[in-house]
Amino acid sequence: MAYTLGSATDSQKRSVGPKHCVTRVELSVTAANLLDRDVASKSDPFCVLFHEVDGNWVELGRTETAVNNLNPVFGAKFQVDYHFEEIQKLRFAMFDEDKCATQLYEHDFLGEFICTLGVIVSNKKLHRPLILANGKPAGKGSITITAQELSDNRIITLTLSGRKLDKKDFFGKSDPYLEFHKQGEDGKWMLVHRTEVIKNTLDPSWKPFTVPLISLCNGDVDRNIKVLCYDYDNDGGHDFIGEFQTTVAKMSEAQNSVEVEFECINPKKQKKKKNYKNSGVIIVKSCKITRDYTFLDYILGGCQLMFTVGIDFTASNGNPREPSSLHYINPLGSNEYLAAILAVGQIIQDYDTDKMFPALGFGAQLPPDWKVSHEFAINFNPTNPFCSGVEGIAQAYSACLPHIRFYGPTNFAPIINHVARFAAQALQQEKAAAPKETLAKSVLAELPQQVTQYFKQRNLPPINPAPE
Repeated sequence: MAYTLGSATDSQKRSVGPKHCVTRVELSVTAANLLDRDVASKSDPFCVLFHEVDGNWVELGRTETAVNNLNPVFGAKFQVDYHFEEIQKLRFAMFDEDKCATQLYEHDFLGEFICTLGVIVSNKKLHRPLILANGKPAGKGSITITAQELSDNRIITLTLSGRKLDKKDFFGKSDPYLEFHKQGEDGKWMLVHRTEVIKNTLDPSWKPFTVPLISLCNGDVDRNIKVLCYDYDNDGGHDFIGEFQTTVAKMSEAQNSVEVEFECINPKKQKKKKNYKNSGVIIVKSCKITRDYTFLDYILGGCQLMFTVGIDFTASNGNPREPSSLHYINPLGSNEYLAAILAVGQIIQDYDTDKMFPALGFGAQLPPDWKVSHEFAINFNPTNPFCSGVEGIAQAYSACLPHIRFYGPTNFAPIINHVARFAAQALQQEKAAAPKETLAKSVLAELPQQVTQYFKQRNLPPINPAPE
């Protein structure tokens, strides 16, 4: 019989919603064929990274200066927080260092490149030409940006048992459980995991458990771990059985039916008894380290997000000529539907190479016979419902409105089936592609978790996963 012993660390292990979307990303920069601004030698380039905040460019950091080099490989890296649900505009500007300059603008400008962080991570390695302030190419100058996720997403799964543990209960055996502690930088031990209690046995077998490797040892497989064994008491006065220290590297030897054993030592007993051997043995039956793939792993591994728009043209939306309707286009040329399409599409488009998006409508009567359709191309081309970019969707939508009649009922099943057919085709082609969804009313912050869950349920790793 087993039950779970509560732990203060349980709440620390739970993640909530949007936190899944924030990941630390490292950007590496190289350049080639930079303009030569120096007379007696070559340029001394350095790169400055800016991000856009409320329409203004704010500096995030600078690389070192590569002396006398038109093809620099910068050692300094840029670290930025990646938020999938936001448009994060970045500007990489190259300058030739002038040692007398005190302001950035006093250095000679060699060119720049502007894009979103989404474009960089969706390409993993992005190579683009540098552009001068007048919009012309900076000669043959180019920049290459490489993205890498910094978080350690390895997880460790341990299966343990005990043998001949000390008997601590007067009327029975022991009720053993284990605690795993890691050593902090200050030398103090911190509880990481506590197993369940196994009742009335000296030879327990605990359930396999999984914890993030960074939680167990800060990602360092050679960092010391202390394992404590206790006998559980209902009054909270748990009896100490013994302990041992190990590392993940040592426990990892428990592979392919090979077990690793550790003597469980009680220091007080060891001092008192000359013939003391141990207080039992703890056995690592299995130790597996795997990766808990994140949304960004799939994106950096080559996953493309394909965006399909489904628009509700039922009469419940109201007369599109009336300001109360969600389809009413105001004097500024926008409405609720256009705002939603742009808000979602401008982010999703960075993760689709061809940027051709199907745009479908439902719940409207169509010319010339005015029959109700629940799956029609808003560009009125049934054989090719694709629109070029988010702007193409907006144009097709605006052009479509005057030529249809809002009707009903609300039936979006045909569009869902349309999307499902695309997903089925992608699976048949053995490509790891996320299923298309009708995203106009969805919350972008939830999408990374949905995509990751989709792949995990099918046990699919990224196409090109990063090395372990």
